[in-house]
This record gives sequence, C-alpha cells and structure tokens, in this order.
Amino acid sequence: MLLSSRGRRTGGRVALGVVSTVVLGATGYLWAQLSTLDAGIVTADVIPPAAQVDNDDNPPGEPLKVAQNILLVGIDARTDTYGNPLPQNVLDALHAGSGDDGGDTTDTMIVVHIPAGGAAATAISIPRDSYVDIAGGYGKHKINSAYSRGKNASMSGLRAQGLSGAQLEVAANAAGAKTAIQTVEKFTGLTINHYAAINLAGFDALSQAVGGVEVCLKAPVHDSYSGADFPAGTQTLSGAQALAFVRQRHGLLNGDLDRIARQQAFLSGMAKKVLSAGTFTDPSKLSSLVGAVQGSVVLDTGWDILSFAQQLRGMTSGAISFATIPVQSLSLPTPSDGDAVKVDPAQVQQFVRTAISTPAVRASGDDTTGGVKPVAATGTTTPTPGRGATDTKQPAASAAAGCVN
Repeated sequence: MLLSSRGRRTGGRVALGVVSTVVLGATGYLWAQLSTLDAGIVTADVIPPAAQVDNDDNPPGEPLKVAQNILLVGIDARTDTYGNPLPQNVLDALHAGSGDDGGDTTDTMIVVHIPAGGAAATAISIPRDSYVDIAGGYGKHKINSAYSRGKNASMSGLRAQGLSGAQLEVAANAAGAKTAIQTVEKFTGLTINHYAAINLAGFDALSQAVGGVEVCLKAPVHDSYSGADFPAGTQTLSGAQALAFVRQRHGLLNGDLDRIARQQAFLSGMAKKVLSAGTFTDPSKLSSLVGAVQGSVVLDTGWDILSFAQQLRGMTSGAISFATIPVQSLSLPTPSDGDAVKVDPAQVQQFVRTAISTPAVRASGDDTTGGVKPVAATGTTTPTPGRGATDTKQPAASAAAGCVN
C-alpha cells in the first residue's frame, strides 16, 4: 500500500511535520491526552527499509538512541492529501492560482537533524532553485522540481495498473516524494529517515489554529503574486496572510534566500507561540491543532510519531537552530530552467557534516566525518559562499536576531 490512514495519536504528528519537531517539553499529562486523540493522519510508503530506524528497543519516554534526519517539505499542491482537488475559492483565497502556476513543486525543503539524546535539533534549509542532479536519471534541474518530475513520470505506469482519480493522485504523490527524498540524500550526503509534507491549505489552517504568529519586517511589502501586503514592523499573521508571508519572493532583494529567512523566522515564532501558549497541555487547543491538519499532512508509513515525540520531551524551541546551505550564485543561467541557484555539492555536504557534528552524534546512515562545529542555539547560520562565487548575498537573519526583509 502506498498510502494509508492511521488512527494513531496525532498531536505529535502535527508539530513534527510542520514546526520542526516542537512537541518538545511536554508533560506526562499531555501524552495521556494525546493517546485519546484519533485523527487518521495520512501516510505514504516512501522511506526504504534500510533507512528506517528501529525504535523497538527504545522504551517510551527514553531519549533517542540513534540520531535521525527528517525531510520537511511544503508542497505547492492543488489537492489535499487524499488526492481530492482543493476548491477554487480556497485556491483564490490563498493566491494559489492554478496547477500551471507551480503546482506540485516543493517550495520549502528543510532537513531536520535530531541527534542521539534528542536534546537539540538543526534545521537546514535548501533553496528551492538549487541546481542539482535529480535522482532517477532526470539530469540537472532545480531541486524543487524533483517531486513533480518523479510524480509525472509515474503516471502512465499507474494508469496502466488501473488507477484513476484520487487514487492515481495519491500513488503519484508517493512516487514524487521518493524522487525528492533520493535527490536530497544525494545532494546533502545524509540518509533521510523520516518524511513529512504539508500543502498550501494545511499551512493556512495550522497558522490559524495556533492563533497567528508574530513576525517583524524591515520594510513594507506589496506583492501581487503571493498576496503579501504588509507594513514594516512587528505584526501577527495567520491564514492566507501567513502563507503570503512565507511564499513571497518577488520584490525581495535576495529572492529565495530572503524567503528562506522568512520561513525560518516564521517556524521559530510558531514554535515559541505553541510552547508559550500551552497548546500541548490544553486539550481544547490541542484538538484545534489536530483538526487543522486533516487532509493537509502526509508522513512516512514507518513513523511512530507519538513514540518519537515522547523521546524528544527534553527539547525546547530554543534548542532548534536554523541554517541555510552555502550558495555560489543566485543567477546561474541554465539550458532549460531559466536562472537557478548555483551550488557546489561537495561544499554543501561539508557544510552539512560540520553543522550536525558533535563528538557523540552520527545520524543513521550518515558519514559525518570532519571537525566539530556546533551551530548556534538560535538564529540563522549564515554560510559563506565558496571561492569563485559570483554572488555573495546570503539569507537575512531570522526572527531570533530581529526583523527580516
């Protein structure tokens, strides 16, 4: 089965899949409440057995024994997780346009490294336009197209098996996820152990469920493409406004790198909002959060998220650091993809190894050789482009350091 709907305890799924594992610091009472919540989160069989982590010998509530890597993606999809088209009025409200305007690309790609012990996490963002080798023999293209290329290539074979409609969409989505995962693994040198994806409507609903997130802009913005229309300064955003904030890239000085800084700032703010508001210890708030992801979140089939979240109970939002891979140019001409982001895989892999390495931490399947360089507890790590870089612009600082572009 490529997809199933599980009645597992899902409060932990919500936070893990969307706010970089911030179910972190919960009480025993919380987990008793979570065990009563069955919401049927959708799952997909996208992680191969060799990359799955066996936690059977890890007692519930005990810290993680093996470091793990999670790929979080935000998909510019026009369907829900069950393969059903989103209503046009919803797409209009989200300024999503049609599928021809970028549907089924992964506009957000973040690898979250959780070390053994689960006391901290490093979230590494990958610019959507990074020009890389796409797994599956598709050649070099922008990394955000890996999902759509894998999905589209699977369609004819799936139709030949008799699939159509929503079933076809779901099965093709799983194929797309596999291509995206394999591409990220090849590019970063990491083995992905878990996968979580959220669509446009899901982000809208989640931001509303937490009561909005406080952000700060250095200057006012107005962008008709994303719908972003905000004054300068501190403000609280939710729903379509929140989605516009994290999706805007037109009119920003550093384009996608500034958008990444916004995504990191928003996720950091959401983590703090959720924890400070006591969402995970308030049954009513928790139910709202769970309901927000119905039809919005997909996780890999082998992920026992409740058990995983219990093993991260010692983590807090301040223990999550955000980093962005080094880039060499923001305007690399390509044969068929327009301008892309130039990256050096060897430089990126060294950066990733350094960012996640500590003397006692090695993620499952990783070759984390190299020196130790702890990442700051908060804020955005700003990498330096390699020699010969034609563009030295880097992401703006995250919310922890103030306002963003």
